[in-house]
Amino acid sequence: MNFLMSYAVTPSRMLKAVLYTNAALFIISLVFSGKSMHTGFNPFHALSPAMDVLVFMGASGRLPIEKYQAWESLITANWLHGSLLHIVFNMLALKTVAPLVMAEYGVFRMFTIYTISGAAGFLLSFMGHVPVTIGASAGLCGLIGALLYFGRSRGGPWGQRVYQQTSGWIISLAVIGFLLPNINNWGHGGGLLGGMAMGWILGYNDKRAEGSIDQILAVCLMGITGLLLARPVIQGFLLVFT
Repeated sequence: MNFLMSYAVTPSRMLKAVLYTNAALFIISLVFSGKSMHTGFNPFHALSPAMDVLVFMGASGRLPIEKYQAWESLITANWLHGSLLHIVFNMLALKTVAPLVMAEYGVFRMFTIYTISGAAGFLLSFMGHVPVTIGASAGLCGLIGALLYFGRSRGGPWGQRVYQQTSGWIISLAVIGFLLPNINNWGHGGGLLGGMAMGWILGYNDKRAEGSIDQILAVCLMGITGLLLARPVIQGFLLVFT
């Protein structure tokens, strides 16, 4: 089973699956928005889905959770984006960070870290009274947090190099968070802390090889995530095209 799962779920396939799923959901959110989609030349708002569509598809924050009890949004919000610039920036960052996490933790542990640390980021956002929030940056910060833990824990030239690199990323995120509008620093901070915790709990390859439990946990999270994302998409298509 381990061999078959490892053969079927390669780092390249996992990365493509995450990127393509984010892209597909962004396109679907634009389709559902229709004439309510925001256009224009402002790069922060160009090709932005309507807010009510994003809430319908699984945006998180104080309003969706308090008004609709949408606790599943702690998972779904990690796959939604508010503009073309938003998704492009996050996907480029994921293409850089995710392969390194998969190299040190494994494909399945990477997905688990991405999912759970993203949920931690959105939970902290809810506790911080952020009204509505979306974006892969919570899970992305979780991956960076796992790398920060790896670099600090492993030590040596390679560990020190990873630690320095991730520290630089965190500083950049902090600066961007305070300079640019509409940045969810609660989500970034929660994701970062969640990623560090998951890196410690799950361990990395130098401590133990990725095993059956890691695969089962990740596959369960994949199934749950897929079901939660598919439900509003199917409902939305039925509402729009019937």
